[in-house]
Amino acid sequence: MPAAGTDHRAAPPLPRTVRIGYGLGSLCTGTFATVPGLILLYYLTDVLAVPAAVAGAAVFLPKAWDVLINPLVGALSDRSRLRGGPRRPFLLIGACTLPPLFALIFAAPPLRGAPAAGYVAALFLLAATAYAVFQVPYVTMPAEMTEDPGERGRVLGWRVGFLGVAILLSGALAPAIAHADGDTPGSYRLMGVAVAVLLAVGMFGAWSATRRAPAVARGEAEPSLRAQLAAARSSRPFLHLAGMWTLQALAIGVMLAGVQYFATYTLGSAGAVTPLFACLIGPLVLFMPLWNRLARRKGVTYAQWCASLLYTAGAVLLAFTGSGGPAVGYAAVVLVGIAYAGLQLLPLTMLADTLAADAAATGRRRAATFTGLWTAAETLAFALGAGVFATVLAVTGFRSSDAAHQVEQPDAALTGITAGMSVLPALLAATSLVLLSRYRVTLAVNRPLQEEPARAD
Repeated sequence: MPAAGTDHRAAPPLPRTVRIGYGLGSLCTGTFATVPGLILLYYLTDVLAVPAAVAGAAVFLPKAWDVLINPLVGALSDRSRLRGGPRRPFLLIGACTLPPLFALIFAAPPLRGAPAAGYVAALFLLAATAYAVFQVPYVTMPAEMTEDPGERGRVLGWRVGFLGVAILLSGALAPAIAHADGDTPGSYRLMGVAVAVLLAVGMFGAWSATRRAPAVARGEAEPSLRAQLAAARSSRPFLHLAGMWTLQALAIGVMLAGVQYFATYTLGSAGAVTPLFACLIGPLVLFMPLWNRLARRKGVTYAQWCASLLYTAGAVLLAFTGSGGPAVGYAAVVLVGIAYAGLQLLPLTMLADTLAADAAATGRRRAATFTGLWTAAETLAFALGAGVFATVLAVTGFRSSDAAHQVEQPDAALTGITAGMSVLPALLAATSLVLLSRYRVTLAVNRPLQEEPARAD
């Protein structure tokens, strides 16, 4: 392993097709992180007549499985001696299994209530497993394709760029298709197939394009989940960073779960979710380069502070939609969207810095171990977001229905929807700042992004 401070700039650049092809995988990660969090809870409560508390469990419990499966996949991938390298065979397995499983989640069998929840939960559990098989090796690959920080930054730039495209495309496409025919089971079936195609394009694209990717480094597998957790505990910067992002991902997950309810019951139209989501995700492409520029000039930690504070402020403003009208709600969501652009980029860059600092300090490559734990915490947080919002609905008396029989909601439920969409995410984001304030890496790694611009080349 090169010593800390070694100049890697003489290393040959990766083929452009590898950088772009690797980025295609984010069409999967961005889509699977967005669509279930945006639609699945509403699909259960307002199309399949599942009570809110049961629906929350059906969304949360399958994703809680990721806490166990993600680190396990990371260890298996580390030890793999399969033909095609330690990572790409797992990408192929995920690509063959996740798209059809996702379509089946929204197949809308003739079931209602608890049986429908059981069906969705079982398929969602299988889909979450298939996603873990793809995601954990995928996230690990940049650290093993090159030891040049600048080249790794360019690889991550394509990944983040496609991530923005995936979130914007899937977040706009899925609700538009689902609501096109009045929230019928048939429209959700069509949506499931369309999103499955998008997943397949990204997953098979990443698997195919990375066949020419070099393997200049190899991670070291921890022998057990206990050892992986012990490794994480040994890195205080990783613990603080992962804790910060878990709280912020939970805040985002709660807000995503509430978007459809906020559109339907606060703004008065289920179709309002499309412009609402456009306000949330539209700034992703426009402002991500600006966040990157701020990180290069002021440092990535400074930029993360700015993004976190802006997200908190936008969430607080969202609480005043009822008194200020829809314009206030849309304006608040735009602020949240600007912050979200930074929150998608900056923690990943901080994670790369943290992994580099750990390798320099310990002499061990534990990227797969840490990224497995990172993705498990992230996925669990997004899933828990839907569960938390479902709990708010249940506590405030939300009444479930099917597509043909919509019911009037009590005032308490309407208040709960607004509070769950605004006050709760703001509190979570504010709490995450405590952990951000404790995040430190060695001076040689925690630098302005002059050598690692996370941008498309």
